[in-house]
Amino acid sequence: MKVRLLGVFRGLSGKGGFLLRLKEPTPVREVVQRLVEPLSSEFKRVLIDSEFEDPRPNALILLNGREVSVLRGLETEVCDGDEVTIIPVSHGG
Repeated sequence: MKVRLLGVFRGLSGKGGFLLRLKEPTPVREVVQRLVEPLSSEFKRVLIDSEFEDPRPNALILLNGREVSVLRGLETEVCDGDEVTIIPVSHGG
């Protein structure tokens, strides 16, 4: 499966995307964890909200072009051949 990173996530990872092999359908939550493991602690801090341990306050996550919140949220299953896109959400104040 392919993971595309946009905006600040692309800058922090140093790459526009990654390829991950999935042996079986895997929840989005696990895909995100596999993605952040080899990357910097700053990448994880910016992506994963520390209070909720959830990336969704900081990012829109699309599976094959559909936002995962309209599917099964972080429990949405990703299969080999799918594409996950992670887009930063900007916060104002």
